[in-house]
Amino acid sequence: MTDFSRLPMRGRRGAFHVVIESPRGSTVKLKYETSLGAFSLSRPLPRGMRYPFDWGFVPSTKGPDGDPLDAMVLWDEATWPGVVLPCRALGVLQVDQRRTDGQSDDERERNDRILAVPMVAPRYEFLRTYEDVSQLEREELAYFFLAAVHFENKDTRILGWEGPEAVEAMLSSQGGG
Repeated sequence: MTDFSRLPMRGRRGAFHVVIESPRGSTVKLKYETSLGAFSLSRPLPRGMRYPFDWGFVPSTKGPDGDPLDAMVLWDEATWPGVVLPCRALGVLQVDQRRTDGQSDDERERNDRILAVPMVAPRYEFLRTYEDVSQLEREELAYFFLAAVHFENKDTRILGWEGPEAVEAMLSSQGGG
């Protein structure tokens, strides 16, 4: 069985891989469970919410929260859990959070979200950075990430956006430069 978390971080032509967990339109958050070698239900999204774009992770990486780096793939298609998309970075939404259930030491930790586009997305070739995405769409994405965890035991804050160079720095620090 394939261990999606251990796939190569990088593909051809400088692309990085994103393994899709929750496809566009999904009303539940799916999570790849390495121990099972399968995708399992993490939680339902709040009523009426759905993923605006494909959501997943960059394999062979590890974020400050101990999970692989998160990525949202901006495009007008929906794939399926386990699809691997070669992508390029538009930027990163900087997020920090703190658990509020008393099971942590009240420290905030970063849990940034990479914004990417597939290497083969002709309708999105003009996008080079998050700044090429409308201000409204960026605000909607930030709102989605806050609303999606509203009923979880987390105090989540949006810190701002950084460009594709910040994503490349994140990936390079993982050995994927």
